[in-house]
Amino acid sequence: MSRTRRTARHAAVAGTALLAAAALTACSGGSGGSGDGSGDAQMKPKAPMAISVNLTGQEVKAGEPVKVTIAEGKLAEVKVTDGKGGELVGQIAQDGKTWTSERNASPGAEYKVEAKNTDSQSAGTRFKTGAADKVNKVSIFPGKNSTVGVAQPVSLVFDNPVKNKAEVEKHLKVTTSNNTEGSWGWMTDYSGKDRVDWRPREYWKSGTDVKVQMDLNGVDSGQGGGYFVRDYNTEFRIGKDRRLLVDLDTKKMTVTEDGATVKTIPVSAGTPGGQKASWSGKMALMSKEGTINMNSETVGLGDAYDKMVDYSMRVTWSGMYIHAAPWNAGNFGRANASSGCVGMSDANAAALFSMAQIGDVVEVSGSGSKGDAKLGNGYTEWNLSWEQWKAKSALAGGATQNG
Repeated sequence: MSRTRRTARHAAVAGTALLAAAALTACSGGSGGSGDGSGDAQMKPKAPMAISVNLTGQEVKAGEPVKVTIAEGKLAEVKVTDGKGGELVGQIAQDGKTWTSERNASPGAEYKVEAKNTDSQSAGTRFKTGAADKVNKVSIFPGKNSTVGVAQPVSLVFDNPVKNKAEVEKHLKVTTSNNTEGSWGWMTDYSGKDRVDWRPREYWKSGTDVKVQMDLNGVDSGQGGGYFVRDYNTEFRIGKDRRLLVDLDTKKMTVTEDGATVKTIPVSAGTPGGQKASWSGKMALMSKEGTINMNSETVGLGDAYDKMVDYSMRVTWSGMYIHAAPWNAGNFGRANASSGCVGMSDANAAALFSMAQIGDVVEVSGSGSKGDAKLGNGYTEWNLSWEQWKAKSALAGGATQNG
């Protein structure tokens, strides 16, 4: 038997990092197999496996999928991991020539590629992605593991502008325990920042468990917004169906729980006409802030008041609260004479404060209001019809999600 030594040559592919090749072994044919008396026959050795990555210069561009290409043959397996051990999942094309990640490469990261072909050869390389010029971040409401009322939407407020709204929305997913129907809708928050909320078609059902997955790492916000460099998630539960129903005509608040009236409270709401009137419509209780300083100058009402106020619960960003107002006791149940808030006695405010939860329904009806609070001024999307709300989605047709 004869034996020939060979040196494996490494195939070079333009624009790639170092290409690894599998070790090669020379093969010899068996004697007498051909019947032509030629002796041992040697098989042609396999070429080394070589792969390339979609580099721009020396880096893969952040905000784009990673694409691994084999020079010859077909890919059988590709694994791409980052410096923290996280795996970038992807798919091999039907022709076996390329592998493409399902998600974009994250900015400022280093990745390792390990690949095998259908001949059990292996190759590997490493690459980096360019750093983000600007990073976008998200503020998420409600908080993780919280229990909220039936009017609380999922609400995401972005630090920087989001021009690529449709692309961002594609990476947001809401999953519920009872297949709640809902849709994302974009707006400008009262702060002036871009915001997207997920609102159910109707108020939530009590007991619903909600999970929100935001696979934003590597997504480009668009001009002026920068990249997201991490994923986000939250989960929360829908509590008791509690509704605070304010009637401006009767000057009373009716509190219901699961459809049954549990308390009726005499109130004094905003003075009809002008800027001191209350907002009307369907809203959600935003926060329970307790004892706070209220200054009329902060809401454009001059120097009318500057006082500490107890049992304060916020309804709008523009300064509408439900709170104790003992100085206005003579008007409870008789006249709307406040500067826009819904006031009541200390005892009633304390009782309401103890039972209320963030996300409870607040509905203000009757005459003398200054109209429905604008979209973005708190959680006021409930004043839109379902069709109007779906139209706020950045995806075609206002795509809904059922989880």
